[in-house]
Amino acid sequence: MEFLVKRFPPDYNQSMEALAVPQVRSFNRTVTEAIGALEDQFLGRPWPLGEARLLWEIGPDGAEVGALGLRLGLDSDYVGRVLRSFEQQGLVLVRMNADDPSVRRVCLTGAGLAERAELDRRSDALAQRILEPLSDRQRTALVAAMTEVGRLVQASMVRIAIEDPATPDARWCFEQYFAELNERFETGFNPALSIPADVPELRRPAGILLIARLGGRPVGCGALKFHGDAPAELKRMWISPDARGLGLGRRLLGELEQSAREEGAAVVRLETNRGLSEAIVLYKRSGYVEVAPFNDEPYAHHWFEKRLASAG
Repeated sequence: MEFLVKRFPPDYNQSMEALAVPQVRSFNRTVTEAIGALEDQFLGRPWPLGEARLLWEIGPDGAEVGALGLRLGLDSDYVGRVLRSFEQQGLVLVRMNADDPSVRRVCLTGAGLAERAELDRRSDALAQRILEPLSDRQRTALVAAMTEVGRLVQASMVRIAIEDPATPDARWCFEQYFAELNERFETGFNPALSIPADVPELRRPAGILLIARLGGRPVGCGALKFHGDAPAELKRMWISPDARGLGLGRRLLGELEQSAREEGAAVVRLETNRGLSEAIVLYKRSGYVEVAPFNDEPYAHHWFEKRLASAG
């Protein structure tokens, strides 16, 4: 079972919220009006925005039904109702996976592909209508602002949760992490030669694993090994390349530090390789100081620790 990690940062400012929330709401109203999200028939087609987006998201290669709902944050019952309606209209085909009957896959028919192409055409036309009244300077400013807003909103959509280290998503994260280390370390990387962080060590009470997800898919992980009052060990810290630049590393690190504090640890320790320059910068900026080696990790060149502020 997963438990969503929801904590406000220590410096959370109520007055800032009072200023920011109305501005975000105003922005949402402006955008929904501008793109036609308030209309029953989005872009003049027979469906509201949610259904049109679901049809578009299936894509030319099809998709797993469960993954669609997770990616768009839609209720599974709603997705099922919409797909049944699309089937009746001849736009999609839903089939059981031959290898796993519990998994259903949906693909677009010829009519569905044609409708998706029409949605693309009308979406392009809407974008042109938004840009057309503006000067060149305004267009450049709008596109730059949209890019930044999109990046920040995407960062806000990442969810971090405790997860059992034996799940397929956890194993996938570890595999990606090991593969990247193997590419970036001067001598490659062999997990069997490294200090272990095995499944039992990353389950409470021995430890904890956090998985970060964006649109339902894993985009990062981080783990701790607990040792009572002794320093906690930071392990398996990894962010997917396509999720970097969203501030996720700092956020995940903060959640892990809070978990260590709650377990009674006053210090968090880690070791790292000199090839991971971005990680070293993150640790230093987050208050970690370099110390003498405290273990015999064969791939480590730097050892860091951070003394945690008390909860009070």
